[in-house]
Amino acid sequence: MSDRSIRTVIIPAAGLGSRLLPATKVTAKELLPVYDRVVLDFAMDEAIGLGAERIIVVISAAKRAIQAYLSGRGPQDTPLLSTDPQEIGPEIVYVFQDRPLGLGHAVLCCRDVTLPGPFAVLLPDDIVMGPNCLAEMASHYTQGHMIAAMQVSPEEASQYGIFRLSGLPRDKCLPVVGMVEKPSSGTAPSSFGAVGRYILDPMIFDVLENTASGKGGEVQLTDAITTAGRSVSLVAFKFSGTRHDCGNHDGLLAAGAARQAAARQESAGLGFGLAHSATPTAPAHAIVAR
Repeated sequence: MSDRSIRTVIIPAAGLGSRLLPATKVTAKELLPVYDRVVLDFAMDEAIGLGAERIIVVISAAKRAIQAYLSGRGPQDTPLLSTDPQEIGPEIVYVFQDRPLGLGHAVLCCRDVTLPGPFAVLLPDDIVMGPNCLAEMASHYTQGHMIAAMQVSPEEASQYGIFRLSGLPRDKCLPVVGMVEKPSSGTAPSSFGAVGRYILDPMIFDVLENTASGKGGEVQLTDAITTAGRSVSLVAFKFSGTRHDCGNHDGLLAAGAARQAAARQESAGLGFGLAHSATPTAPAHAIVAR
């Protein structure tokens, strides 16, 4: 893995949060509380736990509160900052997505500031409690594109990008030939849906540049990955943790309840293995407009 290490993690956070109205009229969805933390904390800690050298946070001009929040995080809040001046943590770069053109466009906006080699994309809406999901994926990654996967019911399939499987699983890896974004009822090609964790070969940037708008008039990352799958390998990875969709009210409440249970176990000295066990580090900050 030394020559295929994941040096960059992209965290897209420019979305409008329409599923969480009315709270998101005044508060970025990434800053909504999950019991004693906020949604974004889990994403940042997972990226740090992976060992990322650079974290790229994609925001819009209307969501500068995210930048202010990350700049103000201290040792009493999260492990992100350190009181030891000798410890230098990941660089945080802010990229501004000027138009809401979808996840694929958000990733493309980061092209010029992504470090060489494969990189990760982490959707903060998807909190994965348990083992660090990206670190688990990276330990199995060899080449091409890898996407986190979970089994979903037929009733839920229309809410996910669904994988087209192409062979037998190996360990936690499922070989696939493509994806269908939010298929209509009864048309899903498998029972495995994509969760917001990706490890991508940098060739995806060239594909994204030539990807037309898809569902919702947005540039869909899954469309680009499907196209790229004709020339590089594509694997779905069955992660070990529990995923909570914090982009909707029910998921946010469920994540809060799970975090509450974890916090109580931690205070009792039982531990829980959440992603925020990363070594404390102090980030540098930069801003890039797109």
